[in-house]
Amino acid sequence: MIRYRADWVLPISGEPLRNTWIALDRGRIVALGRPDDGGGAGVVDLGRSVVLPGLVNAHTHLELSYLRDAVKPAERFLDWIDQLMARRREFPDPADPRIVAAAKAGIRDARAAGTALVGDISNTLVTVPLLAEGELPGVVFYELLRFNEPDPIGRVQRARQQLETLPGHADVRTTIAPHAPYSVAPLLFRAIRADLDRHPFERSAVHLSESAEEVEFIRAGTGPWRDLLQKIGTWTDEWKPPGTTPAGYLCDAGFLDERILVVHGVQLTPADMTRLKTLGSTVASCPRSNRYVGVGAPPLAAFYQAGLPVAFGTDSLASVEDLNVFGELAEARRIAPQVAARQLLESATLTGARALGFDGDFGAIEPGKRAALIAVALPEGVGDVEEYLLSGVQPSAIRWLDSR
Repeated sequence: MIRYRADWVLPISGEPLRNTWIALDRGRIVALGRPDDGGGAGVVDLGRSVVLPGLVNAHTHLELSYLRDAVKPAERFLDWIDQLMARRREFPDPADPRIVAAAKAGIRDARAAGTALVGDISNTLVTVPLLAEGELPGVVFYELLRFNEPDPIGRVQRARQQLETLPGHADVRTTIAPHAPYSVAPLLFRAIRADLDRHPFERSAVHLSESAEEVEFIRAGTGPWRDLLQKIGTWTDEWKPPGTTPAGYLCDAGFLDERILVVHGVQLTPADMTRLKTLGSTVASCPRSNRYVGVGAPPLAAFYQAGLPVAFGTDSLASVEDLNVFGELAEARRIAPQVAARQLLESATLTGARALGFDGDFGAIEPGKRAALIAVALPEGVGDVEEYLLSGVQPSAIRWLDSR
């Protein structure tokens, strides 16, 4: 057993604690206490630091790490998409050593930045063994997309068979997810939902209400998304626009509930937020990526005011400078100064872990949970520790606690 003492401990599930020790043993949290209660002997003193749970990156695309600095910021989402598709066509083999090496580096960088758990979107499943190898737990969402899919049930069955052939790993779970309302056929959504219902402990995710172009397409069937679908040969005249919001469309279709992670949500309306709260869906917000790809800032304050569970993700290195969730917290603080620091920190830990189905082990400092804990060094003069953690903590200030 190892005991650590820190000036501050943030359990997340409880009030911040001053001058506290934490006992860790064989990968688990054993106890918390004060030095004067007899449990402080022989502790490792972390000095001016704050201990908190490792962060949760609820939405990223590790297999796109090879596109770091290769896709430029855009003022219009479709312009960024055009760049992304062009660059991906240059790397047709998902096992390309450059793709694998970049994904491995992304995993190392995420760990160095204090990330304990990820929700990773993959079109190829190349990251499943890499996460296991890099000792980064998470959910890999096997993403399907095609707007004129001729065999939706067969497509999902084949995807499920692919997942079942993967080597099992307790810390790396896999599931099937649709990409977005503008890229997935309605019957493919239905088939994915039916598959999810056959696997009641799995989660899924969907990019939703990200751009104004998506809103136009779902409402009227017009605009740049229709043009792109026609250009790439996946448009079908059989599809009729539902005439509602993207979130309303998937709510009406019965796809959304508490097991679905709604990614981005930049264009969610107040009515959408009310429906999502009722259904129990969590929004995975990626504010730095939203700025980079030209869709605008997410309405973070409105999410919290509506009572929506909010998690944070970095998205991919094709649209963000690093995989540091502390960077997302800094951007969240910039665009939502009225949201309490404690709420933002809970979003980056416990809410994200709960959305991914890992809250039994991650997201809070409680006896019995995983000892996936980080210590962040505190500069002299820091008064509000929670607010300091929203200032953009860098990997050089982060230390993982050893529980062996």
